[in-house]
This record gives sequence, C-alpha cells and structure tokens, in this order.
Amino acid sequence: MGKIIAAINMTLDGICDHTAGIPDEEIHQHYTDLLSDADVILYGRVTYQLMQFWQTLIKKPSGEKSMDDFAMAIDKIPKIVFSHTLKNTEWDSAKLSNQPIEEEVLELKQQPGKAILVGSRSLIIQLMKLNLIDEFQLCIHPVVAGSGLPLFENITDRTVFKLTKTKTFSGGAVTLYYEPTKK
Repeated sequence: MGKIIAAINMTLDGICDHTAGIPDEEIHQHYTDLLSDADVILYGRVTYQLMQFWQTLIKKPSGEKSMDDFAMAIDKIPKIVFSHTLKNTEWDSAKLSNQPIEEEVLELKQQPGKAILVGSRSLIIQLMKLNLIDEFQLCIHPVVAGSGLPLFENITDRTVFKLTKTKTFSGGAVTLYYEPTKK
C-alpha cells in the first residue's frame, strides 16, 4: 500500500508559489531523490503546466547537474493530472485522470509499491479534507511572498500534526515532515 505524501514548497508566510522559493543544488537534489523514491506524482492543472518547464531541460540540458538531474527525474516519474480543461498532457509520462481524485487515490493506495506524491496545493487541500494524506513534507523557503495562495486555505477542521523529522538546507530552507494525528 502506497503512502500518500504531500510535498510542496512554500514561503515563510505560508504561500505556495513554486516561483517564490530559492531553489539551489541541494533542494533540487532533495526533490530528485524524492521523485526517485516514488511511483507516481499527482498534479492539478496549474502546477502541472508550471512543471512542464522541465521538459525543455530534457531536450536541451542546462549544464547545471542538479537541475538536469531533476529534469530527468520529473520526466521519468508517471504523472496523473487532474483538470477539467486540459485535453491532453503533451508529456509521454503524464496522463489525465478520468475519475474523481478520491477514487483515483484510493485505487493507487491499494496497489503495492512506493510513495504516491501530491505536488499541487489544490490537490493537497482536497486530499486533506478527505483525510487521505499520510505525510506532509513542507519545504519552507526563507522568503515572505506578501501575497498569493496559502496552503491551508478553506480548511475548516482543526488538524493536529506530529513532527517526525526536519531537514535543513544550507541556503536557509527547511523541510518539515509531519504526520496528521488520528482524531
């Protein structure tokens, strides 16, 4: 049974914006390793389209090892995209989901294998409301965005978490590993 891991970058003020963080070699390597230890990653349309940037580095590597390695890892991992507007994914390793997220995730959890990653804010919110996330990996970047979309927007139920691990990066980012406690 696969573990559902919500892994996302955010700012000190709780904003989820992949473009607001300060990625460096260490963080790229961290996410390359995370992708390599998972069977699939789930995306909503907005984050998926942002991640398509990495396809350009597959075709034309940057020469920066950590970025090129991440591009290869993100290209390799199967991706399931949840969208009402996309007609195709334009990425060989990605497919559009044809069922509601709850059904898709419950089906994936029944299959043997490694972790199931969730990399989109909107999907994390939906799965949190369904109590389907086993672990949160929140990479907090030392930046205040000032505006944007908060991770836990529209969460109305109180949820208590247990901190299981931390990882500090030399550039000042910290990944907090949390498991929701059972109510």
